[in-house]
Amino acid sequence: MCVTEVSGKSPRHAADPGSLPERNNGAGRHSVEQPDDAVTEVIPVVVEAPVAAADEPAASASAAPAAAAPAGPPGETRLAAKRRLRRRPRVGLLVGGLFAVLAIAYGIDLFVSSGSVPRGVTVAGIDLGGKDKGEAEAILRDRLGERSEQPVAVAIGDLRSEVVPVAAGLQVDVATTMDAVGSQPLNPITRLTSFFTTRETDVTSVVDDAALTAAVTDLAASTDRKPVEGNVVFEGAEPVPVKPAVGQTLDVEGAKVALIAGWADENPVELPVEVGGVAVDATAVDRAIEEVARPAVSSEVVFTGRDNKSAVLRPELVGAVLTFVPDGRGGLAPEYNRDAATAILAPQLAVTDVKPKDAVIAVDSGFPRIVPAVVGDMVSWQKTLDQLPALLGASGARTATAIYEPVQPALTTEGATGLGIKEVIGEYSTGGFESASGVNIRKVAQVVNGAIVKPGDTFSLNGFTGPRGLEQGYVESGVIDHGRPAKAVGGGISQFATTLYNATYFAGLEDVTHTEHSYYISRYPEAREATVYEGAIDLQFRNNTSSGILIESFGNSSNVTVRIWGTKTVDVESVTGDRYAQTQPESVTLPKGDDCVASKGAPGFTTSNTRIISDRASGNEVYRHTRTVKYDPVPIVKCE
Repeated sequence: MCVTEVSGKSPRHAADPGSLPERNNGAGRHSVEQPDDAVTEVIPVVVEAPVAAADEPAASASAAPAAAAPAGPPGETRLAAKRRLRRRPRVGLLVGGLFAVLAIAYGIDLFVSSGSVPRGVTVAGIDLGGKDKGEAEAILRDRLGERSEQPVAVAIGDLRSEVVPVAAGLQVDVATTMDAVGSQPLNPITRLTSFFTTRETDVTSVVDDAALTAAVTDLAASTDRKPVEGNVVFEGAEPVPVKPAVGQTLDVEGAKVALIAGWADENPVELPVEVGGVAVDATAVDRAIEEVARPAVSSEVVFTGRDNKSAVLRPELVGAVLTFVPDGRGGLAPEYNRDAATAILAPQLAVTDVKPKDAVIAVDSGFPRIVPAVVGDMVSWQKTLDQLPALLGASGARTATAIYEPVQPALTTEGATGLGIKEVIGEYSTGGFESASGVNIRKVAQVVNGAIVKPGDTFSLNGFTGPRGLEQGYVESGVIDHGRPAKAVGGGISQFATTLYNATYFAGLEDVTHTEHSYYISRYPEAREATVYEGAIDLQFRNNTSSGILIESFGNSSNVTVRIWGTKTVDVESVTGDRYAQTQPESVTLPKGDDCVASKGAPGFTTSNTRIISDRASGNEVYRHTRTVKYDPVPIVKCE
């Protein structure tokens, strides 16, 4: 047995192991003493020799130790080292055995679970882990197929609704969903953790986009709402708060994505919405009621006028005048509708008003005479109502004085004088009408008589007369309806229109629009006549002279006359062309009765009229225009 002693330079070998001295603490020498009764085993110790110099021979291979053992911790005894080395094989065997057991268990688990869904897998909350794939597929098909036919709760902002998935084009794609479930994992760590964890797999859906879009659009129609601003309204004399409410608009495309992703889950599906905010909060509404609205309806507001007359704004009418709008700072600002207040108050003081009167140009004894205008003196409600906000907010007396101001007439005396209306510049008469038509002709002549058209203005017969019905004094008379004689209230007005058109024609006024009858009427000049129909066909002309014009019109039982007064500057010539392209009438048979007006008929034809206007002072032609008119044949009407 040998003991290797390590010094600072080179190893030495002791010849007698029994003579080992105690350990020398001096530098470079080490010895170990064993008890006499101990079983002695020499533990070889490997000592790293110093690196030989380049010129020294390498140590022989026989000088190296036969085997190397790992060094123990400092101070370890030979016995301890021996025991440590004896334990190592035992630990290794234990570890190897455990590994073998785990490997066997892994293999058994993999074999047993082959063909099954991985442990811990759920789909739409349905536990499929460990189930045979065929069984799992059947469960999915059954459970999710049933779920697709049941209403699914959806949350749309603060509203709730329902969607039936299959009706919205949503069904489960079982095969693709099972593919996403996956196969048994090979990673042992994953297999081990699957005993304690779950893994949710998303449902893959079959989507009918058209049906889904229609369903979501229907949801939007029933749930979208505009923001409701905080406001104050009045119910009679009681101010009522309108609480603010945000608006919302369903995001259709986002809702489709959310439904596809979540319809199969048992939880309500949250659908995205765009929220529209409000500018006025509830506190501002309450403040507007207490500070403005309630004081406004606390008592009547009175405006006193002339002759001890007054106009009263009662509390129950305040709501028509006082409204509120956002002030841009989260509050409400009062607004006062002066037009509404005027509509309520003005009639109550109308008897105190002196209304203005326009100057009138009347024709007496064949000469125009000016009746002077009257300047009015009326309540200026715009100025009077400047006091309204303070009055509505007052807690004491709520009375103010109406403010009167002069009001000028539309046509002053000076203005009428300056129009230059002094002579007849155009005149025309027609006759031959029947009794009922005469009533209407004289009525419209009376309405139009005295009309003044200022230079540059356009006169509209329909616009000037307004409605021509029973309430206005017109009666039923003959008209032309769809090319055939008929009856209607206001019949005969076309004869006045023809008379007025010819008077303006010879006055040299500009023709803006007119329409001839559909067939020729013998009492009118060919291609120089006009018809009118309330709301559809009008007669209009423009005063293209430098002076004003006055329309004088009157009628009797046999004829109607229209004169145009002004300052004459032109002469007018009318040239009517020959008839040509005649057409023969058709025969029509209608049931007897008031609606059937018999007619012998007449042929249709085409003709023309040329108006030539010359300057009165020089005689030079200044305008020429030819109008061609086609008349339909008058049908032969039989009443049987």
